[in-house]
Amino acid sequence: MALAGYPLSLGRAGPEDRIAVWGRSPYAARGEAVSAKTGAGLLRVEDAFLRSLFPGRAGEPPLGLVIDENGIYFDSDSASDLETLLREHPLDDTALLDRARAGIARMTEAHLSKYSGFDPDAPCPDPGYVLVIDQTRGDASVTHGKSDANSFREALYYAQEDHPGARILIKTHPETAAGHRPGYFGPEDESDRISLFSEEVSPWHLLEGAIGVYVVTSQLGFEAILAGHRPRVFGQPFYAGWGLTEDRHPLSLPRRGRNLTRAQLFAGAMLLYPHWYDPCHDRLCSFEETLATLEARTRAWREDRRGWCAHGMRLWKRPALQGFFGRERRVIFDRSAPDRRDMVWAGKSDRAPDTALRLEDGFLRSRGLGAALTPPLSLALDDLGIYYDPSRPSRLERWIARRSDLRRDQARRAEDLRRRLIDLGLSKYNQGEAPALPEDLPPGPRILVPGQVEDDASIRLGAGEVHTNLGLLEAARAAHPEAVILYKPHPDVEAGLRPGKIEAEALTGLADAVLVNADPAALLGQVDAVWTMTSLMGFEALLRGLPVTCLGAPFYAGWGLTTDLGPVPDRRVARPTLDGLVHAALIDYPRYCDPVTGLPCPVEVVVERLATGEGLGRRPALRVLSKLQGVFASYAGLWRR
Repeated sequence: MALAGYPLSLGRAGPEDRIAVWGRSPYAARGEAVSAKTGAGLLRVEDAFLRSLFPGRAGEPPLGLVIDENGIYFDSDSASDLETLLREHPLDDTALLDRARAGIARMTEAHLSKYSGFDPDAPCPDPGYVLVIDQTRGDASVTHGKSDANSFREALYYAQEDHPGARILIKTHPETAAGHRPGYFGPEDESDRISLFSEEVSPWHLLEGAIGVYVVTSQLGFEAILAGHRPRVFGQPFYAGWGLTEDRHPLSLPRRGRNLTRAQLFAGAMLLYPHWYDPCHDRLCSFEETLATLEARTRAWREDRRGWCAHGMRLWKRPALQGFFGRERRVIFDRSAPDRRDMVWAGKSDRAPDTALRLEDGFLRSRGLGAALTPPLSLALDDLGIYYDPSRPSRLERWIARRSDLRRDQARRAEDLRRRLIDLGLSKYNQGEAPALPEDLPPGPRILVPGQVEDDASIRLGAGEVHTNLGLLEAARAAHPEAVILYKPHPDVEAGLRPGKIEAEALTGLADAVLVNADPAALLGQVDAVWTMTSLMGFEALLRGLPVTCLGAPFYAGWGLTTDLGPVPDRRVARPTLDGLVHAALIDYPRYCDPVTGLPCPVEVVVERLATGEGLGRRPALRVLSKLQGVFASYAGLWRR
């Protein structure tokens, strides 16, 4: 409220003040009386139409509010700010309507609704039913939408009359299913044609299978419009009267004589009317930012609600894993449980059941190396394989193929993310110094050859005939004898923690310069091309528009974006754009955790944290252990188990 310009305070109200009340709740009458007595204005506050995982009675705060100075959207007795907006706003701006269409598509794809705490994979009844939407008994949207119990009886009656012989499905309200409040229908209404359905399923799947939708004032009627239905409406909700519904009891006053498109209705109700909140930054934000926050929160809940058993996880990683995956139920380590799912660190899959999902760091990981015990900000769970193993499909491969067809909003988001990473100079580990290349370098195109850890799983599984740093350098020099070849050893190899070192005498004639402790992002701005086996620097080079030659089969090879000299899987036949690859690898595949609030978050929040350093300090014990690791590098396996 304060962020929206309405700070709340207690005290005696004067005529210059406003009285805030919650919608048309039973307690609102107190504020209405004070307003009438003092002459103070009245504000009616309600949840926005995209609220949270669960209803407020479950204790979860909303991600958005509507603050109405003239009424409230569900009260048809007076024109609310939303109704005035829908009636008078031009709603003809191309950018606004593009945002609206993108918002509908994103909500549908992510299966988001006002309350999104459901499993989108939960089975729905076989298609072909007529859907009748129940609501909680006595809800203000019912009583102030000129409706009562008879309205629901009427909806059920006409659902049967209009569709003789069809199955009738009565969808129970989530609060009724949770036991908080009764609805208008019960077991006594069931028959051989009519059945109650209280399972928490995706409303988008439910609407997809319906041949007709009958509502009183439920928000599901609004979502039915977004899903392409023309619902039959037996009350006077905010979405009725705009030419998108069949209204059995239209408003008696011609307040809503305008015909709107779905995009225009969405723009008014979701983009212009509510105030949206960003919990990671404690500020107001756009609808799209709230949508990204809810996408991250919902994904985490859906994946974690059953709990996890984690296998093959080093001791120092476990607190971070609890932060990522233990919000719903604490993670159990190194044992299985029948009511939980299993995950395993991808390189240690022999330590877990065959059904375990594989876990790895994401591609925007941290400020500092994992080998230096720096906790991750992103992790990727894969239910098919793992991204660096080309011998089998991975979930990332599926995402890349799927993103070969991007909507405009998806392409714009990926492009904005890519530009932000370039402008901020961010990479996976975000460490090292800005390189000063030797002044005496010979002329010629500059080719960067990033070294790798030679026993790394990406080399063992994804490299071709060339599987050593020396072999990579020899191949690059043989193909480009005139080029200036710059060799960058891997940071773990530089630190003496992992194998892959090339002795100085072996570099003679192969590398024109060896760049130690160089910041990869800054280095990529000074070269013309990259040759690699499977290094992530190849992906980071693609982000910056550099040509990349791959001698192995990293996740970004084989899609038409690289020159591939290695054994690329035949199944990689899709041809995504660079933005499609970015969307799959940085938006769809990993999960992110905000180091400041501990909340699941979208990638854009982690980008900002990496840029500012806010919340990125390591625990003191890990700092000490990291220093000891450097001193006793040859014994690192003792604490990195």
